[in-house]
Amino acid sequence: MFKRRDLIQTTAALVAGLGLPAWAKGGESPLPKVGSTLVLPPVALLDGSAWKPADMAGKTLVVYWWASWCPFCAVQSPHIEALWRAQRAQGLEVLALSIDKQPAAAAAYMKAKNYSFPAGMLTPEVARRLPKPVGLPVVVVLKVSADGRDGKVVFAESGEMFPEDVEGLKKYL
Repeated sequence: MFKRRDLIQTTAALVAGLGLPAWAKGGESPLPKVGSTLVLPPVALLDGSAWKPADMAGKTLVVYWWASWCPFCAVQSPHIEALWRAQRAQGLEVLALSIDKQPAAAAAYMKAKNYSFPAGMLTPEVARRLPKPVGLPVVVVLKVSADGRDGKVVFAESGEMFPEDVEGLKKYL
């Protein structure tokens, strides 16, 4: 018998393989292990600004892989937005990485939903340092080093998270 979370994760993994660019499909990797380190790349954001790892120095960073066409992301994204708005003054940052084929689709979706968390595209350059784990949506929480170059993984989850679980990410601050 499937539990709800197992069903969501299995379905998300199936949906995640649809409509992706070839480099995004082939670049999927397992979830990073808690305690491992990820190197942070600079990211061009959908709003035209630049996301710089050095600006994250000493903060807690939620890396969120998503897509505008993903039904599970549509449910989870409002909770990511609420978490970011409520906790950013306390040092919580978000970097959302869209796997949409076209940046315009991701940007239009962000605008239509009035999301303000920083979002960029999972380009091949970004994927070299932050490869998309299997499934969608995916959330990885990092404690960023004092120089902002990398972050230690403190949490990793693939598949839709419950609203209270997203809100609970504030415990990593």
